[in-house]
Amino acid sequence: MSYNVAVVGATGNVGREMMNILDEREFPVKEVFAIASRRSVGMEVSFGDKTLKCQDLATFDFSRCDFALLSAGGDVSKEWAPKIARTGCVVIDNSSAWRYDMDVPLIVPEVNADAVAGFRKKNIIANPNCSTAQLVVALKPLHDAAKIKRVVVDTYQSVSGAGKEAMDELWNQTKGIYVTDEPTPEVFTKQIAFNVIPHIDVFLDDGFTKEEWKMVVETKKILDPKIKLVATCVRVPVFVGHSEAVNIEFENPISAKEARDILREAPGLLVIDKREDGGYITPVECVGDYATYVSRIREDPTVENGLSLWVVSDNLRKGAALNTVQIAELIINRGLIEKRA
Repeated sequence: MSYNVAVVGATGNVGREMMNILDEREFPVKEVFAIASRRSVGMEVSFGDKTLKCQDLATFDFSRCDFALLSAGGDVSKEWAPKIARTGCVVIDNSSAWRYDMDVPLIVPEVNADAVAGFRKKNIIANPNCSTAQLVVALKPLHDAAKIKRVVVDTYQSVSGAGKEAMDELWNQTKGIYVTDEPTPEVFTKQIAFNVIPHIDVFLDDGFTKEEWKMVVETKKILDPKIKLVATCVRVPVFVGHSEAVNIEFENPISAKEARDILREAPGLLVIDKREDGGYITPVECVGDYATYVSRIREDPTVENGLSLWVVSDNLRKGAALNTVQIAELIINRGLIEKRA
């Protein structure tokens, strides 16, 4: 059985990656439609060996499709996800618009697959924030083994998480510095080339940023509402690939060796943890991979039952496009959708 799939936001970083992953994973596609805003109508995007022309979101008939994969931003999703869902097409949304709606499941298939059945309430499923996705994939097997009490996470997030213009800004500033041009921040609040910026999304009244708040709320919704989590989210001059330094406090004892063995057997994870020069994964090495990598697994002697980890993943893949496609695969594999007539 094959399915019609619409990719909304097909010209963006994540939309293009969705196209790549649908092809790579041989998703049972009958036809793929590239959908974009009116200004992008007619632009060409690749799907395998085919070239697709973008169609207008405002006029496209979504009743033709079984799945709509949305990556066009929160405002577009708030307006269009319900409209698309009412046609009977299942919406899987990559923005933050629906993540905190109690009637919309927030899914990472390796972590909370059973929750996907709740999509029928609104015919919408939410994809988590890119940093949350890779974090909970690593936390889930450890939580099952020793029950997590508290997590402290510092993120090192690539510029691709802020879109193509952010990637261009890093590239242009880096080139400019070498020819003595003064870096002019436009996308970011400060120079990003050869710098780090401890600020992602808007500031909230308590001093945290919304990105940090997202990680707290989403981890609780996906994994366990009892887990206490605090985050510091930092933008770094890396094009693709998010990294996280994760400190975990457990209710029950767990050694670094036990954690290493558990993580090696867990779905979606690869452990690269050699205590030697280069015996760990960095962002440039994870680009294009499906896996979430875990390195630097060690016991924290400052707390009872504590571990520290280093977690790295391609944010355009597991943090966005891959997770979206995996959700669609999950729905099919569990028989939760019937082919549209």
